[in-house]
Amino acid sequence: MSETLNNLIIFQPKTPGNVAASMKKRLLILLAIVLLGSIGLWKLSRSRTYQVFGELYPRINTTEKVVALTFDDGPTPRTDSILTLLRDLDIKATFFVIGRDLVTYATEAPKILAAGHQLGNHTYSHERMVLKSYSFVKEEIEKTDSLIRKAGFQAEIVFRPPYGKRLFALPYYLKQTGRKTIMWDVEPESFSEIATDSAKITKHVLANTKPGSIILLHIMYDGKESIKAIPPIVRELKSRGFTFKTVTELLRYQLSQ
Repeated sequence: MSETLNNLIIFQPKTPGNVAASMKKRLLILLAIVLLGSIGLWKLSRSRTYQVFGELYPRINTTEKVVALTFDDGPTPRTDSILTLLRDLDIKATFFVIGRDLVTYATEAPKILAAGHQLGNHTYSHERMVLKSYSFVKEEIEKTDSLIRKAGFQAEIVFRPPYGKRLFALPYYLKQTGRKTIMWDVEPESFSEIATDSAKITKHVLANTKPGSIILLHIMYDGKESIKAIPPIVRELKSRGFTFKTVTELLRYQLSQ
């Protein structure tokens, strides 16, 4: 009799309440997994220091006092004034250009090259390159590369993803085609309390720039405060012994990890 009672206690029949509780528990576990996975993918998509495939450079590993000043977007009709500023400061920069802007302002990219600066690929449409198909990624990059070549740039074309976002298809295509992903380690405009004040932009850049840094500014569409910050940034960094290189020139200083 005792054995029969124990069996009844151990092997209780499943009631609708038990089934519902079990299903609810499994659903909560599934939702937790999905949430954690989504957070992980979101962090991966915006990481400046890691991607699943290919070469990624948020900065260059060097002890030499060399830095790269880079600009995203454009070209636009503002190109002439920017080139004049860089000429007066006697520095070279890298312009990560958008394909559709190269079409709209076709005369501007050759001016950038004639002044001795570098062009980089910033996609054709400037869409976030996350959850995009392989074919979409390929078209965005190849169309822009073709336009950069048409402008007269013959050296290696480096790439920077719009907003720094990427997951799997983009890094995979870049690796398959031997392209380097160039990120940054100094971007004052990412802080809303800094972006609208040239003095704060200058202070941030000077406080965070180190040998091998890649500085990012957006000056083609608006960015008046960023433009105002360029002269004091350049002059102070030069006084500290830094020299300005294009991204490709900076890559030559990369030390083995």
